Amino acid sequence: MQGFEKYQKSYFMPPVPCYDWVRKDSIQKAPVWCSVDLRDGNQALIQPMSLEEKVEYFNMLVKIGFKEIEVGFPAASETEYNFLRALIDRKLIPEDVTVQVLTQAREHIIRKTFEAVDGAPNAIVHVYNSTSVAQREQVFRKSKEEIKQIAVDGAALLKELAEDVKGNIRFEYSPESFHGTEMDYAVEVCNAVLDVWQPTKEAKAVINIPSTVENAMPHVFASQVEFVSKSLKYRENVVLSLHPHNDRGCGVAAAELGVLAGADRLEGTLFGNGERTGNLDLVTMAMNLHSHGVDCELDFANMQQIKETYERLTDMQVSMREPYAGELVFTAFSGSHQDAISKGMAHREESGKNIWSVPYLPIDPKDVGRTYDSDVIRINSQSGKGGVAYVLKQNFGIVLPDKMREEVGYLMKGVSDHAHAELSPQEMLDVFEKTYSNPERIFAITEVHFQQQDGITTQVTFQKDGVTEVVEAKGNGRLNAVNNAIKKYLDIRYTLDVYEEHSLSQNSAAKAMAYVGITQDAKELYWGVSSDEDIIRASIDALEHAVNHMLMKTNTANCK
Repeated sequence: MQGFEKYQKSYFMPPVPCYDWVRKDSIQKAPVWCSVDLRDGNQALIQPMSLEEKVEYFNMLVKIGFKEIEVGFPAASETEYNFLRALIDRKLIPEDVTVQVLTQAREHIIRKTFEAVDGAPNAIVHVYNSTSVAQREQVFRKSKEEIKQIAVDGAALLKELAEDVKGNIRFEYSPESFHGTEMDYAVEVCNAVLDVWQPTKEAKAVINIPSTVENAMPHVFASQVEFVSKSLKYRENVVLSLHPHNDRGCGVAAAELGVLAGADRLEGTLFGNGERTGNLDLVTMAMNLHSHGVDCELDFANMQQIKETYERLTDMQVSMREPYAGELVFTAFSGSHQDAISKGMAHREESGKNIWSVPYLPIDPKDVGRTYDSDVIRINSQSGKGGVAYVLKQNFGIVLPDKMREEVGYLMKGVSDHAHAELSPQEMLDVFEKTYSNPERIFAITEVHFQQQDGITTQVTFQKDGVTEVVEAKGNGRLNAVNNAIKKYLDIRYTLDVYEEHSLSQNSAAKAMAYVGITQDAKELYWGVSSDEDIIRASIDALEHAVNHMLMKTNTANCK
């Protein structure tokens, strides 16, 4: 592919890189989460949300558990301004939630921002200016000292205006286009801002490191973050925040390594919405912690409702493969995967252990409101016997005999392949019943009577082609006696190789399920299945279905 020659590295490594973060193998606790859906996410929508839609979205974020929510750029438009005022005037901001507002480091914009935020119980005013080489040289045409002074002047104005508004105001500063900024210079600007704010334990400042356009590998970002964390003044009174974008598709990886490197806080959006390729996906980041046994302090137990609300309000679509939330992320179509999941689920049930270790499922789908019945294993032409057996058991209580699983698996795969479509559980049941419980009949058993003499004597009433005949036979049990009557009536030979039964439910009207497998000359097994409240009736019907199944497939019946 041509064109690569015009690109060069546009990020800066720290002057003296430190790799302490490499020695850490996990994140021990959740960072402070800040949703920027209503600002960074909203501004990237084809049709930004209306005021009332933003109110609904805000309420959803609160319900999920976000304690810090960036609600907009109130000086940018009347809609943004009015939304913040609506939250404050309608008293929609819970006492434990802090709203965040964004402003450029420009005096008239900062003043307008403070007008909008006046009266918010808890607020963060987030000021930024760009510090990168490209922005300094191409956009602002200013020196390093001039760019730093913009940040310092903005910080001073924030501190001044905060004294005149009602509410608890905290400060945040971002050196925008951080990746393209020399590391020692980025720290110099941040420390100059902190010198103005003089943060304390009771009034911590936020220093936010944005990968405005992600252009470095995640391990480089981690080294940059670690350098900043170790170089900031007032570090114990500073919340080090990250705002990763996803231009290289590494937003979550950069965030995870950044937290290992010392970050305390993350800014991002649900499902990664945002400009270009989007922001850090907070859903994936939080659920990754959850999957490692860390309380992420956010609630995605009703993931489907969150996804539906997000899609309705933003007119964006969540991918079918979106981690944790996509329609297919817990679904196995592959036969080997299905078999492993099925066995893993059975092992978990048998062992009674609470620790989750089911193959191919990184988390329990129930944690996010999904079900095993319809979400985990779905059947198409790539599926196997284990998956088919699992779906029939989970949805209908049908426990296939081991010797029957392969045939039923191939049966379902063939139907799916022919239709070029996935089979729903109900479609699978229909195919199963048509094949094994309601096969085409050459004969039918309409009545059966038993007598206890010399073992079991039975009188079986058969019907074929409109002709009824009663046949008497003996056996060492009821099913054996009926089996002998069938052989006598049809004048055929076969062996009853498999007989299994189980209950379909636990109530007083529980039905019994019977499975019969027969062979001729020790070759192919022919199956019949039936259910009835009477296990004897179910067994007889299953045997009848198996013989009819054999006769229809072999077409070798020697009928009278």
